[in-house]
Amino acid sequence: MDTTSYKTKSANKATVTKEWWLIDAEGQTLGRLASKVAKLIRGKHKPYFTPHVDCGDHVVIINADKIKLSGNKWTAKEYVWHTGYPGGRRSIQAADLLKKHPERIIEKAVKGMLPKNRLGRKLFKNLHVYAGPEHKHEAQNPKVFDINTFK
Repeated sequence: MDTTSYKTKSANKATVTKEWWLIDAEGQTLGRLASKVAKLIRGKHKPYFTPHVDCGDHVVIINADKIKLSGNKWTAKEYVWHTGYPGGRRSIQAADLLKKHPERIIEKAVKGMLPKNRLGRKLFKNLHVYAGPEHKHEAQNPKVFDINTFK
C-alpha cells in the first residue's frame, strides 16, 4: 500500500536554514526595495515559510545614502514622533534625515512592513544597513542579491 503523506510541514528553530544576503541600494526606489527586503527578512520566499517562526534571512544593505524617492517626497515626506512631553511633537523631512542618518530611512521603511509584535522586533534585528559601500559582515560571506529580479 502506498503511504503518501500530505502532512503540512511546520518549520522551527532547529530546521530553519538562515542565509546572508548583500543588497546594493544605489539607485533603488525606497518602497520597492523595502518591500522586497521585508519579504526576505520574514522568510516568505522560502517553501517552508511558517508565520510564527523566524525563518527569514539576514540582509545587509549598503549605499543607503544613494536611495531614491519619487516625486517631491524629499521635501513632502515627514517622519513624525513624540517625545512624551507636552508639546513634544517633532518631525523631520526625508532630505534632512538622509543628511543626518541615511540608514534610518531604509530601516523605518522596512520596520513598517514587518509584523507589529515580538516576532517583528526579533526579525528587525536581521537587517543591517550601512550608508557607504563598506560593511562589517565579510566573515558571514553574504551572497550578492539582485533585487531587480526578485518578485
